[in-house]
Parts: sequence; structure tokens; C-alpha cells
Amino acid sequence: MSGALLDREPEITEDLVRAHGLKPDEYQRILDLIGRVPTLTELGIFSAMWNEHCSYKSSKKWLRTLPTEGPQVIQGPGENAGVVDIGDGDALVFKMESHNHPSYIEPFQGAATGVGGILRDVFTMGARPIAAMNALSFGRPEHPKTRALLSGVVAGIGGYGNAFGVPTVGGELRFHRAYDGNCLVNAFAAGLARTDAIFYSAASGVGMPVVYLGAKTGRDGVGGATMASAEFDETIEEKRPTVQVGDPFTEKRLMEACMELMTTGAVISIQDMGAAGLTCSAVEMGDKGDLGIRLDLEKVPVRETHMSAYEMMLSESQERMLMVLNPEKEAEARAVFDKWDLDFAIVGETIPEDRFLIMLNGEVKADLPLKALSGEAPEYDRPWVPSKPPAPLGELPGIAPGMALLRLMASPNLGSRAWVWAQYDHMVGADTVVRPGSDAGIVRVHGTGKAVAFTSDVTPRYCRANPERGGMQAVAEAFRNLSASGARPLATTDNLNFGNPEKPEIMGQFVGCVKGIGAAVAALDMPIVSGNVSLYNETDGAAILPTPTIGAVGLLASLDEVIGVAPREGDALVLLGETRGHLGQSILLSELYGREEGDAPPVDLVAERAAGEFVRAAHRKGLVAAAHDLADGGLAIAAAEMALAGDVGVKLVEAPGEPLGWFFGEDQARYLIATTDAEGLIAAAGEAGVPAVLIGRAGGSSIVLGTDAVPLADLRAAFEGALPRLMYKTPAVES
Repeated sequence: MSGALLDREPEITEDLVRAHGLKPDEYQRILDLIGRVPTLTELGIFSAMWNEHCSYKSSKKWLRTLPTEGPQVIQGPGENAGVVDIGDGDALVFKMESHNHPSYIEPFQGAATGVGGILRDVFTMGARPIAAMNALSFGRPEHPKTRALLSGVVAGIGGYGNAFGVPTVGGELRFHRAYDGNCLVNAFAAGLARTDAIFYSAASGVGMPVVYLGAKTGRDGVGGATMASAEFDETIEEKRPTVQVGDPFTEKRLMEACMELMTTGAVISIQDMGAAGLTCSAVEMGDKGDLGIRLDLEKVPVRETHMSAYEMMLSESQERMLMVLNPEKEAEARAVFDKWDLDFAIVGETIPEDRFLIMLNGEVKADLPLKALSGEAPEYDRPWVPSKPPAPLGELPGIAPGMALLRLMASPNLGSRAWVWAQYDHMVGADTVVRPGSDAGIVRVHGTGKAVAFTSDVTPRYCRANPERGGMQAVAEAFRNLSASGARPLATTDNLNFGNPEKPEIMGQFVGCVKGIGAAVAALDMPIVSGNVSLYNETDGAAILPTPTIGAVGLLASLDEVIGVAPREGDALVLLGETRGHLGQSILLSELYGREEGDAPPVDLVAERAAGEFVRAAHRKGLVAAAHDLADGGLAIAAAEMALAGDVGVKLVEAPGEPLGWFFGEDQARYLIATTDAEGLIAAAGEAGVPAVLIGRAGGSSIVLGTDAVPLADLRAAFEGALPRLMYKTPAVES
């Protein structure tokens, strides 16, 4: 190492190494790589680059097994976001990422900066964001922290997204005791770019200026990536300083400045400063470009005095980017950022040797082999065991189908999410075609007749009971939601949320879910093009349910292909798919009886593909007036949601067998179709090899399940009051 080190470098002790999230063998690996004891800044850099959040050291082996290619894929995993071709020279850029730990510690800022980070991932690639979603998991409704967490997270998402100006068009929300001590906040964003104007992060050219863009660096978020790779315990409140603070108005200016900059020819490569801030962005740019990086930290714009090299390298202050600049365009590029009142500072350069050299006022603070920070990160083949079969499904007490429906629709897990999405701007940009509350959000591709659809899905109960089936079902339900909306499924992004991978049973859940996801995306032609892994979601040793969230996108060639969810008076109702009455791990069992027994439902991927393709084809032939996929709560819940959407009653035929299984079973590959030509639809389904049966009709002012009726007005009151009752502690529906 050249140069003088700080005189007061602290001693690197076992406790200090442990505090940085590094195991003894990992620290020994560092010593072997660099041949000496690291400085504090170097230890921090290794800690940031080698934690789970940045290195994927426990998951890389299994992530490589996922299908990531297809004719529609322009860019798969490995960049800031995935990119798919949507025709006419247009590309859709999208990704989903977690901000779980920060959101539990500081709900508003944790969720807000999660939105900000995912938006930067998208516009870093030259895409203007057009849609956002979120997938949220909280503890029991009655848990003392749930209301505060939900309120803060929703306010943070709305506060950032609304101010930035991106429509939030969908998502999901669940409550379960497994999230009592560790909520999940998964943020999704998508944007549009031209296929010939996509920007990547690999640096190129020796001696090129490395430029810092955006907001100033502070001490917020220092150590955030390491915190996100650890379990929670009684010291959780001490982690509050590691949560970043966001400013959506600065982010909006940063996006506009970057979009303008990208038209100048000044950008050689560009990278969002997300997890581990300046460290991760610089290392990734250098590693992908096979170059070294030198940084002079005294040139970094800061908003606090006496910041150390350690703090500057590990700060996760928001609204910042790192760029490799075409030096001939420096004046033009600087003028753009001056115009938008944002910092533009040359803080270093690319160098030919494999070196990450960090200087501060002429002193060497870190001098490391750059590729070792990325390519030499530990990679583990964690021991894993298959999940144990769940307890068999026991006998259920009798309950009238109408009462079961009313109680389910009044529950926080099935009630209206309007309390949430009413706090989001879902119409900004004026291109939203289908708003939140349907199977998928749909946004018009501005200036064209086509549109893109977005959905987010997973059923964690299934994933715990049978991880492989659960992973398959998450993809299959996303496929159904897109198909029921009229969209041709294109591709997926995943957000894999699990507990501690060092426990073989947790690692077994991860392996099983990834296997299931891989099989499903291959069978349904929905490759994974981006994603995120969030591990160590545990508090005091208690893990969350395995929650591999699937974000999926689809394409509609024209707005004529959009399928609504609302039936009209007199429409016939046809059930597509085979019903066996599967109640294992069903929401009926969970919500009404507090039981989680039996296996997850089987997933027939051939049947899923056939049914989805048939729905879209039948709509093009004029045979589908409205459609809804069957998922949680089965036929009865799907019929009730359609009835509420259309403000019209629904009458379903009596159950051919056991009523609860018929009305509430969660068999897969099923859709409820409203049609004016039931005979033609059923005949076409027969030709396509898709089971179809006439099961009812829309009309009247009640939901009738066989001989049991529920007034539509009572159902609406139960449904629409679910979350307000939780948040404002108003009385529940009488049972």
C-alpha cells in the first residue's frame, strides 16, 4: 500500500469484525487476499460488499438455476433492472426490491426510501418511470405495532411516490403473526425506454472521469446494507440511525437531470448509489468494465462536517448517482446539473489496474483489489433439508356459506384495500387505464394504442407448507392475473424474502421455492429478468413465512384487449378449470378457524397455460364480458368481488358436493367468466381442452351461494370497512 494512513486507525478486533457482520473465516479470507490487517475503511468496504444484501452469497448458487432468457428479454439479471422488448422500438424496464428492515425500524422513511431506490434503478437505465407497486406483509391485526407500521409504511410510499409523480397501480397486502417482528416492504417500479437508448453500468476507458451526481452525502444510512443482512433482536432501536432519509423532490430533479444528460452523449456508464452507497456503485462499475477505480473523497459533496472516509464510503444518503463521463462533454454535462441545482463533482477516475484506491486529502484510506470485492466474495452452498409435510387437514366445523363469505370479506386479509391505495396517486401521468383493485394495474404506453399490465403475487401459507408448490403457485397466480386482465404475460421480477439461511430448514424453504419458481416461469414463458433476495428476516429467532414475491408484467397490443372485472345484469357466469374443493392451507381455514393444515394446492402448469391463453383468445372472439382469476377464497370470493365491482348481485348454483370445498376451495388454474354467450364460450373451451361449466348468473341485489343469500349492501359494508375497522378500531362484523 502506498501513502500514509490515518494515525488514529482503530485496532481491528474480533468484536469490531463481528460488528461488521463478518464471520471469522470471512475475515481470514480478507487477510489472505490483501496480506495484511485492513484499515477501518477497508473493513467497512468488505463488510458492505460481502454481506448478503450485496453479494447474494447464500443464494447465488440457486439463483443461477432460474430461467432468465427469451426472445423478449433485452437485459436479464445483473444490471440495475431487467429490460424486455414490447415492440415498436419500445422497452419496458422493471425491478422489485425490498426495504424490510429499514421499514420496521422507521416505517415512513424506510418505505419512502425503498420507493426512491427502486425508481432510481429504473431511470438509471434511461427509462422514465410509468408505474409503481408494493407488496406489504404485516403482523397480526391485533398486534400492538401493526397499525403504526401499516400507517407509517403507507404514508411513506404515498409521500414519496406522489411527490415524485409516478402512479401506484397495484400491489398486495397481508397480515400474519409470522410478520409480527419483521414486516416486509417490497417495492416495484417500471419505466419506458427506447431499445436503442438503454444505459448500462459497466465502466469503460482508462482515465475517464468518475462523476458524483445528485444530493450531498450525509451520515444517514451508514451501515444500512450490513444491517439489512442481520436478524433483529432487543437492540433493534439502536439500528435507527442506519435508516436513510429521502427527498422525493430532489429525486424528481435528479431523474430529469439524468434523462437530459443521457441525450448529450456524456454518459459512458451510470449507476445508482443504493445499498452501500459510493462503495457498491463504484465497485460494480469497475468490476463490470474490468477496470480499477480511484476516488478522492475530499471532492465528494457533503452536508455534514468532518466526515471520515469510512462514513463517506458507507453512507446510504439518497438521491445520488455515480457516472463515468465522456471528458469531452464535461462542460455540457455540468451545465445540465447546474440547471437542476444538483451537485456535479468529478471525484475520481478509472485506472487500468485491478485496484480500488480511496484517498482523502492525500492520505490512502483504502487500497484493495477491486475484483476481489465482487468476484471473490464468499459463496456458500448452505446445507438444507426439505420442509416437513404439514399437519393433515382435519375435519371442519359446519358453517353456512353466506356467513363464511361475510366474515371472510370483512377480514383484513380479504377486505378492500381502498384505505391503502386511496393514499396513492394512481392517475398521475394520465395514462393509467386500470386502477388498483383489479387483477392487474394497466398503464397505456404514452402516445400509442398499446398498454402494459402489472401484478404482484405470492401466497406464503402455501410456501411454508410446500415450498416448491408455493413457488410455482406465486408465478401461476401472476400469470392468471395478467391473463384475466387481457395481457399476454411477458416476464417477471422476484423478491425472495426468507429467514436465516444458516438454518437448514430455512434454506430448504428457499431452495424449494426457487425450484418451483424456475419450473413455472419456464412453463409459462415468463423469464426472471431482475430481482432481489432478502434474508435474515427474523426477530429473536422467529422467522417470517417464506415470501417469494413475484412481480410480473404483461403486454396488451391495444386497449381493446383490456378485460374488465365487472359483470352486467343478466350475464351468465362460467367457471373455467377443474374444481376439486382443495381446502388445505386455504384462507377459509386460516381466517375462520385459525388453522393452517393440509398441503398447498397442486399446480398444473400445462393447465395454467391452456386456461390463460384461452381466456385471452376467447375475449378476442367477443366471448368474454368480464373475468376474474380464482385465488384466495376460491369461487365465492371471486364472485363476490365481481359483484361488488359491477354493483350487481350474483347467483351461483348449489354445490355438487361438499359446499365449503365447492365455494371456498383454492384449486388452481381457474377463472370466473361473465359472458353473454355461455353456450359459445363453453363450446370454445371444450375445443381448447379447458374444463368449463355454467354456474350462475349476474343479477339482483344479493350474493346467492346455492340456497344461502347475503345482501350485496351487507357484503359491501363488510368488505369496505375491513381496513378502517383495523386502523380506527371500530366494531367488527357480527358473527
